[in-house]
Amino acid sequence: MATDSRASRLPFAAAVVVVLLAGGAAADDASSDDHAGASRTPGCSKKFQLVKVKNWVNGTEGTTFVGLSAKFGAPLPRDIQEAQKSFALLSNPLNCCSNLTSKLTNSVALATRGECAFTAKAKIAQAGGADGLLVINDNEELYKMVCSENDTSINVTIPVVMIPQSAGNKLQELLNHGTSVEVQLYSPNRPVVDLSACFLWIMAVGTIICASLWTEFVACEQVDERYNQLTRKDGPNMGTNYSEDKEIFEISANGAIVFIIVASVFLLLLFYFMSSWFVWVLIVLFCIGGIEGMHVCLVTLLARIFKDCGQKTVQLPFFGEALTLSVGVVPFCVVFAIFWALYRHASFAWIGQDVLGICLMITVLQMARLPNIKVASALLSAAFVYDIFWVFISPLIFHESVMIAVARGDNTGESIPMLLKIPRFFDPWGGYDMIGFGDIIFPGLLVAFSYRFDRASKKGILNGYFLWLTAGYAVGLFFTYLALFLMDGHGQPALLYLVPCTLGVIIIVGWVRGELHELWNYGKVQAEILVDEP
Repeated sequence: MATDSRASRLPFAAAVVVVLLAGGAAADDASSDDHAGASRTPGCSKKFQLVKVKNWVNGTEGTTFVGLSAKFGAPLPRDIQEAQKSFALLSNPLNCCSNLTSKLTNSVALATRGECAFTAKAKIAQAGGADGLLVINDNEELYKMVCSENDTSINVTIPVVMIPQSAGNKLQELLNHGTSVEVQLYSPNRPVVDLSACFLWIMAVGTIICASLWTEFVACEQVDERYNQLTRKDGPNMGTNYSEDKEIFEISANGAIVFIIVASVFLLLLFYFMSSWFVWVLIVLFCIGGIEGMHVCLVTLLARIFKDCGQKTVQLPFFGEALTLSVGVVPFCVVFAIFWALYRHASFAWIGQDVLGICLMITVLQMARLPNIKVASALLSAAFVYDIFWVFISPLIFHESVMIAVARGDNTGESIPMLLKIPRFFDPWGGYDMIGFGDIIFPGLLVAFSYRFDRASKKGILNGYFLWLTAGYAVGLFFTYLALFLMDGHGQPALLYLVPCTLGVIIIVGWVRGELHELWNYGKVQAEILVDEP
């Protein structure tokens, strides 16, 4: 599409903002068993459990909600068939901080947060004959009920579960009106093999492969002998009679370091000044980048398939000559992005987010390029430290992981869309598996470079570097999700595993083959050769 070059910079400008936030951690948003920070005093050694709370109102099944068990008390059954159904009753007093005035025999007590210790509530409810205790938290976040240092011996034999404020208030209101409420508590196991994570793995690896091969096999451009010099093939395969000046942003070593520093500052500002309107700005930028990315991908694909369509042009005010196909695709892309933005909280919204995100990343990987391994080392090493610091080390300074807090969009009711995500279809707890755009783009730049290097050096698939780096990225992403599983779902800095498996691989293989010097100085060496030519 022949247009003003300033317009073609729009997707990359939006993408830069996207990537600033997207170095992020691979994670899932469904919590799991977690015992970090809890005391291990006698009688207080049980792991936390996510709890499903099924309920029936006057015999009609209501909406099941999720709670979190205490560090103490009886464990809950894993199988719903083993779970006991009991009537729910309000404790009296409601905070369950003093002796009950009425018995709760064969029932589950419902109590508010109150001021007393959770262990005290549990003992009082147990003494009143309750089969279990539901504690209403004062917000939607589930608070971990642990044991104090003075609780040297805890004899609580009933399950104790924290439930969100909205669900608890609804149950309390029903019980205040004398409505019959029954509850059933159980904690099903999560599957050992997360098939949704496997699908996300395929999406991430496939995006990098597609972006690396896109130029030659989809856009019909071939890599010239000289680095970063693209020659468009003439003829019917191109689907157009004129060539387009393609803007390429070549990353420098200094630019890579500055980029990571700016990203860190921007991330910190988001952490302190996060608000719903600011997240909306990011959503708009994501939509702009996604629209342009989808437009570029669709026009290229359609021009490749329907060659005649790629030859017709039209004159537009302010834009000049443009492909008719391009003009026809723009409305579809705009409507697609607007539809996603309007229904971004729907159960199917992840599909639109992934489509826009993949198109955006393919476009970014065509526009931004690494000249050699020297720059790749600077960029990926800085991103490696960036990811680890803001996920693992920042909690020591800011009392929580800055990267994960920003990705969740804490206290805004919105989540940042710079993620590929897929529902956990086979997990009884639901939630999503996610990976940040940066965990695809940063290693993807290196994988794309390896393919261009192989083609320019006339290397085959077996004696080149592209296959090695693609396999390295796939293995690194596997290690990421293995660590996610072993760490009970805690967000992981994916670049911790991806950088050694990509940058480390190309450096080792290049050293073994005696080509490390050429890889390290590739763009510079090629430029010197061109200057020396008569």
